[in-house]
Formats: sequence, structure tokens, C-alpha cells
Amino acid sequence: MAPRSIQWVNTPVLMEALDRYEQGRLPRSMRLWVEAVLELERPLRGPLRPHC
Repeated sequence: MAPRSIQWVNTPVLMEALDRYEQGRLPRSMRLWVEAVLELERPLRGPLRPHC
């Protein structure tokens, strides 16, 4: 496995992407980016973060 490089991610951008990811409103390229950054495996079995 190749070593992972550290990425800087803007928190508001990531939070908006998570909201849209959970709603299924992201384009494929952005969905793949979120899955890669968070090391997600599909299919998800619940929300990515608890909602208040």
C-alpha cells in the first residue's frame, strides 16, 4: 500500500460536502473525493456524523 500524503482541507468546504454526500447531491468526482479523504467504503450503514 502506498503511503498517504497529508492533505489540507477547508473545514466549511468539507462540512458542506458531507451534507451533500449524505443527501446524494454530489457529482461523482466530488463523491469519490469525499470517500477517498475519509477512507470510506461503500455501502454506508448510517450517517457519517450524528445530527443534532
